[in-house]
Amino acid sequence: MAGAIIENQTGKIATRQAYGEALVELADQFPELVVLDADLSGSTYTGKFAKLYPERFFNMGIAEQNMISTAAGLAASGKIPFASSFAMFATGRAWEQVRNSVAHNDFNVKIAATHAGITLGEDGASHQIIEDIAIMSVIPKMTVLVPADAVETKAIIKKALLHKGPVYIRLGRPAVPVIFNPDNFEFEIGKSHIIREGKDVTIAALGIMVSIALEAAVKLQEKGIEAEVINLSSVKPLDKATILKSVGKTNALVVAEEHNQVCGVNQMVSACISQNHIGYCPMGVVAVDDRFGQSGTIDALLLEYGLTADHIAAEAEKVLNLKKKAS
Repeated sequence: MAGAIIENQTGKIATRQAYGEALVELADQFPELVVLDADLSGSTYTGKFAKLYPERFFNMGIAEQNMISTAAGLAASGKIPFASSFAMFATGRAWEQVRNSVAHNDFNVKIAATHAGITLGEDGASHQIIEDIAIMSVIPKMTVLVPADAVETKAIIKKALLHKGPVYIRLGRPAVPVIFNPDNFEFEIGKSHIIREGKDVTIAALGIMVSIALEAAVKLQEKGIEAEVINLSSVKPLDKATILKSVGKTNALVVAEEHNQVCGVNQMVSACISQNHIGYCPMGVVAVDDRFGQSGTIDALLLEYGLTADHIAAEAEKVLNLKKKAS
């Protein structure tokens, strides 16, 4: 998988933009694909699909609960609906409909929610959801996927179309580095990949934090520390085998996520290790420290909430010191 990485990551594309492009690219291949939006098609990039396939697009207005319920009805009729809004509203405001109308019935609804995490930026705490992975992962039958870049986003959208059952796809607002080479990238639900090999410490990251973790690995290499980086794009189901293989080699772990550390992916990974790993494995977490977001630029927010390459590198050094003390 490491060979699928682009060495010099200069281009940036938002995952929400790649989502909109993927819908258009897949529309003719999947005539049962329909798209619903909560009056945000410009922001979610579903607008181009709406222009090209107006009979398959439904603007539900600012009514996310109705949107999810309608998506459930369309799925019951044999369609494959993609329902989109800001992640705060697609998962928070409509959680009951997601749970009862979609997941409980195991309907084939895909919730592709954009503007997740604090990197929504200036819109502030009311729109910056840091709880969505937790509240979607806890729903039975729900698959949860978090692409790291535009290439992986397009691969995930296609896999979600082919997958039978409800899927939550977490997308972001900002343009992020293109990490993967589209010519040889592959994605499978339930699989994660080691995208940089190392022997000293494992950094498991998802979403926007993957490119930041790769930056941290370069910083650590300058200090003679070889960090292994895992892309945890499949949150649920979680690829326990890849995690255990990596920490079995490094015996040191840092989990990096743009989400509340409480009930975040770090706790899923911690449970995996505690239940299956034999031996001592110190673990650090780089995540939002159980507080709400605030208005600010993306770079300022990442710094304020400790979600930078320097923070990941520092956390890696902490767990390495713990490992040395235990040896």
